[in-house]
Amino acid sequence: MDKNKSIQVLQAYATGLGAQSRQHKVQSQVFASMGLTKLAEKYNDHSKEEAEWVEKFVDRIIDLGGEAKVEATPAQTIYKDVVEFIKADLAVSEKEVPVLGQVTLSLAEDMTTCDLMKGYYQDEEEDMYWMQNQLELIECIGLQNWLTKQL
Repeated sequence: MDKNKSIQVLQAYATGLGAQSRQHKVQSQVFASMGLTKLAEKYNDHSKEEAEWVEKFVDRIIDLGGEAKVEATPAQTIYKDVVEFIKADLAVSEKEVPVLGQVTLSLAEDMTTCDLMKGYYQDEEEDMYWMQNQLELIECIGLQNWLTKQL
């Protein structure tokens, strides 16, 4: 088992996911200010869930004898247009979920880390499908009707 590889992967995902968690928290606040209570709750919960994954990744880094780091991340875009945000978030997921699958498989020698990453993969895949479904629903019932459901 290559501990260093596992630590590097976990650190990279902890860093990126920490940034996403913060973005989703702020995005939740923006949606709340627009009166979109259900959507705000969805992204607030999503932010908390991502923060929990970061904690799990950091715990595993420490278990492996590594040193967890807080690394700088690029600025995150905050959107006022709900559809634009969902499309941007979906684009990230559609690009990263297959990569996450490959990375997870590459950790097969470290079964504990591999299992942890499998759980994260499943969570990310569910999020991707939710966003796809929301965009399809918007197309089907119209934006105004969909927004009304988010109040």
